[in-house]
Amino acid sequence: MPLTKEVAFPPPELATREGILAVGGDLSTPRLLCAYGKGIFPWYEAGGPIFWWCPDPRFVLFPAELHVSRSLRRRVRSGAFEVRLDTAFREVVRGCAESPRRYGPGTWITPEMAEAYATLHDLGYAHSAEAWRDGRLVGGLYGVALGRAFFGESMFTRETDASKVAFATLVAQLRAWGFGLVDCQMPTGHLRRFGAKRIARSAFLRLVESLVAEPHRTAPWRLDPP
Repeated sequence: MPLTKEVAFPPPELATREGILAVGGDLSTPRLLCAYGKGIFPWYEAGGPIFWWCPDPRFVLFPAELHVSRSLRRRVRSGAFEVRLDTAFREVVRGCAESPRRYGPGTWITPEMAEAYATLHDLGYAHSAEAWRDGRLVGGLYGVALGRAFFGESMFTRETDASKVAFATLVAQLRAWGFGLVDCQMPTGHLRRFGAKRIARSAFLRLVESLVAEPHRTAPWRLDPP
């Protein structure tokens, strides 16, 4: 369904079998916040129109069900990487944009998209988790938080396990803060090993409606002391 200038979306139940709900619109802050608040996210190719998605089923991770392998737990405890939150958001987005894609060349993180999420970050809605080694950013991820829901967008790594350590640390922190959901959008074996799973879109939308109504955590985010 094509969008108009009005900041609104059709009911998610009208999405195609692939999950496409609407086409067009823009990446303005009001539209992005409206989308995420309804469980919808943008995903499109550079040079093409903006596609808005709400797949069924949805791939999610419940923070209380986070699974960290024994080897990764050792990696986290070793201190090989220093994990920080919200200290290099734009660099993390750039790292994700430059990371090789599994399906062909190019990137779906266009300059327009990077700027839109940077604005969300400046307003306290988008956050990054970063893995550092010797003063260098070597991995991380970013996403959008509303209430007690976190909507993951993308991750990258420049060293083995860097993004995994950042992700595991972030989810553990979200669990401690009372977050009830990490939206992973599309299924991947990488996230399945952390405990992510498919749930029906109807169940996902009910969770989102409840969790985004919870108090919003102020920014910038910082890890709790160990």
